[in-house]
Amino acid sequence: MKKSILISIQVGLPREIMDNDPSGSAGPWSTGLFKEPAQGPLWLGKTNLAGDGQADLKNHGGPDKAVNAYPIEHYAFWRKETGRAELANGAFGENFTTEGILEETVCIGDVYSVGEAKVQVSQPRQPCWKIARRWGIKDLARLVQDTGRTGWYFRVIQEGTVNSGESMELIERPCPEWTLAKANDIMHRRAEDKYLRLELSRCPYLSVSWRNTLSESSLKSLTKRIGARLKGSK
Repeated sequence: MKKSILISIQVGLPREIMDNDPSGSAGPWSTGLFKEPAQGPLWLGKTNLAGDGQADLKNHGGPDKAVNAYPIEHYAFWRKETGRAELANGAFGENFTTEGILEETVCIGDVYSVGEAKVQVSQPRQPCWKIARRWGIKDLARLVQDTGRTGWYFRVIQEGTVNSGESMELIERPCPEWTLAKANDIMHRRAEDKYLRLELSRCPYLSVSWRNTLSESSLKSLTKRIGARLKGSK
């Protein structure tokens, strides 16, 4: 198995932005997407990294979404796809930019040791309209979702300091059947299959928000919720 590394760490607090969105409307909006490189060692607590924060605490942050991770391997694709050479670590709002682990190989429930901390994969990242507005690319959130290059969230099961350049060692894999790629496929391409939705929702390591969405929502309401996440403007 290829060695996994925490390439860089990014943090940032919410800020209010006044600019045009890709659809042409304007108005203030708040976001924690603007992340800057952080020099470690940095304390990783149960709900976030020191110096980091989220603007929308209903949909971001909290114990199940303490750390947003994104593979560095995806960046070459996005620079070519968008024509934006400036896309670099942290461009997708991630705290951890990783190397050596991808959605096709990472599984719900995977536990990694990094520095003094231990983190566990809780769900794929669900991109929202703010990524599109951040970069002025109208369909960016949907492209992230449709390509499966979503990244993921970690919950923190052991607090401690972390530092860029450290190895990320896989120490536990309780659900090898539930890769992030498979979870994304069920949520976004096979949601009409109630059996698959319910099977995934029963995974005990899946985030509470994903379990609720998969188990309680009708296909119609699930589709409506996903559309609102991708197309919102403020």
